Amino acid sequence: MANSAQAIKRARQAKVRRTRNISQRSMVRTYIKRVVNAIEAGDKDAAQSAFTAAVPVIDKSARKGLIHANKAARHKSRLTKRIQAL
Repeated sequence: MANSAQAIKRARQAKVRRTRNISQRSMVRTYIKRVVNAIEAGDKDAAQSAFTAAVPVIDKSARKGLIHANKAARHKSRLTKRIQAL
């Protein structure tokens, strides 16, 4: 366990950040899942609206460093491609 006051504070900060990151990552996955479920249901309008809602969430997570920028671009690209194929 941390001994110095500085190390104790850093451990406390890491715990808060870890829980926040888990929550944010879960939110990104949920938004992506909504798009995928709409695509699999064959509803292009619902998929498009879910995608429109998901893009800012994906971009924000990449900007904050939660996911890599290339991963965000890859998700958006693949989802767009699947929506266009409907």
